[in-house]
Amino acid sequence: MARASTRPWLRQLGRALVLVALCGLALQLTFALRVAAMTVLDPQSTAFQRSEAWQLLSSTGSLPWRQQWVDGSRISPHLARAVIASEDGAFTEHAGFDWAALERAWARNARAEEQASRARRAAEPRLVGGSTITQQLAKNLFLSGERTVARKAQEFAITVMLEALLSKRRILEIYLNSVEWGSGVFGAQAAARHYYRTDAARLSPEQAARLAVMLPAPKRFERLPGSPYLAARTGSVLARMGMVVPP
Repeated sequence: MARASTRPWLRQLGRALVLVALCGLALQLTFALRVAAMTVLDPQSTAFQRSEAWQLLSSTGSLPWRQQWVDGSRISPHLARAVIASEDGAFTEHAGFDWAALERAWARNARAEEQASRARRAAEPRLVGGSTITQQLAKNLFLSGERTVARKAQEFAITVMLEALLSKRRILEIYLNSVEWGSGVFGAQAAARHYYRTDAARLSPEQAARLAVMLPAPKRFERLPGSPYLAARTGSVLARMGMVVPP
């Protein structure tokens, strides 16, 4: 009797699991179709941009916004080389994930956490990321900023889709047109106009290197343009740019 009475619950559980699986599959298909559309259509906005727009509007009551899409041919190759040199040196070689960079980032973060624990500092340690350009684009396009296992798994899936459906050149073009370069400043053209009063196509090697270095923390460096770190890191990226061949 007891065994028979549990069977309806098992069937309901099975149906629920099937429904969850179908919903998950439908979600992945939706993402895949949206990525496939980007082979010919430029994304009008990203999830990250919409989140930033809402925060600006709710905190300031206004929406100062700078963004203008330009074709990849109208973005200085200096900027493409600088961003690859600074953010993802193996961009043209990997399939979306740089496992060596992830291991190095994990090791650096582990050391930073250990040092913070030993010093008993109240502030959180400065952590270093190992995400590739494709991973960053996957997150910015579709996902929230929360750090959960589920969100990371979804980022992994979208990264695979981007690499499978888009060329490296197209991935970089979308990234450079959508990435944040300051408060309400998105994309290479807006950044070039905002910081240098020029077009993205006319950026010099030095200007491109400086913009690339800003990417991990653009709002911070926008407020601190004279940062010694920014100047030193710009010189380092500038020295490596000659070894980078854009896709």
